[in-house]
Amino acid sequence: MQNQKFSFELITQNDKARLGKISTPKGVIDTPAFMPVGTQGTVKGIFPDDILKTGTQIILGNTYHLLLRPGIDILKKFNGLHKFMNWNKPILTDSGGYQIMSLSNFNKIDKDIGAVFKSHIDGKKIILSPEKSIQVQKSINSDIIMVLDECPKLTNDKKILSRAIDVSKHWAERCKIEFGHDNSKALFGIVQGGLFKDLREESIKNLVNIGFDGYAMGGLAVGESQSEMFKILSEATNFLPKSKPRYLMGVGTPSDILGAVYYGIDMFDCVLPTRSGRTGLAFTWQGKINLKNSKYQKDTLPLDESCQLKGLNQYSKGYLNHLIKSNEMMASMLISLHNINFYQQFMSEIRKNIRSGTFTTFYKKYIDYFN
Repeated sequence: MQNQKFSFELITQNDKARLGKISTPKGVIDTPAFMPVGTQGTVKGIFPDDILKTGTQIILGNTYHLLLRPGIDILKKFNGLHKFMNWNKPILTDSGGYQIMSLSNFNKIDKDIGAVFKSHIDGKKIILSPEKSIQVQKSINSDIIMVLDECPKLTNDKKILSRAIDVSKHWAERCKIEFGHDNSKALFGIVQGGLFKDLREESIKNLVNIGFDGYAMGGLAVGESQSEMFKILSEATNFLPKSKPRYLMGVGTPSDILGAVYYGIDMFDCVLPTRSGRTGLAFTWQGKINLKNSKYQKDTLPLDESCQLKGLNQYSKGYLNHLIKSNEMMASMLISLHNINFYQQFMSEIRKNIRSGTFTTFYKKYIDYFN
């Protein structure tokens, strides 16, 4: 049933919104797709079998964190992350580029060397070069591999952004060489350029000239407003190849995702469903619900009466409120699973509406629902 090479099919469009299908040796990914984040080889608080039952077709792992723990030797022993964590569907791995920004106090960037980290765990020196990033991702046995890039913090300084584009281009070229020829896997380039249309166009042209299997929009969801993000997406997607999948990294809320789909993005990842689950925040078709709120103490209704997954429709909001206030870990597990399930329901409805030509109506109904 499974293809032996990576491919992308654009099935139809509803204005800019795209319905597609990614095929990999480990399975098919219907797009637009949401990828739950399993940074350390686990989607926090949820069993892999339950993640699968939500309709999730691909998850995300992180190169930097998996390099530190468990390390390449152990991952190789298990022939990659799939077997190690008992997940037999596709995996995409971040290259470690985000950690260059988020852990900037622990690293220095050298265009020729890469990122030189001081491990936040034990202080050891770690050199994450473009070549090393690809090698680690191959040890993880990732199905979709990301190039190493420099992701600057939010700034209006064009010199900083231009430098990051230059460094990222140099690293992308080296990643492409290290990746070699492997039709069973995909290598995605990462677009930088901040909130400037001309810099985004420059970055895209650099990456298209190198040639990648897909293109990711990096350097967003780093503090800019939603309207600023949508504006740059509306402009930058015009320069991206139509025949390749488009991935918006680290995004986001349901309305973030909906707006990005509206402007032509195909793939998303975010820690929000599980991070929110751990703080008592649930996403529902009625909007966001803060289950810490005392008004839910006597609420006998579940978050979703129709959801039989793990018996989620058997747990009342009142019970979840009690678990949260009692600091019981089951609260995090139940709400996180509910949120992942909701996100996948949401993506399914997006795909249905693109296919039927009613996406614009769906977009207008829900775009402000979760802000």
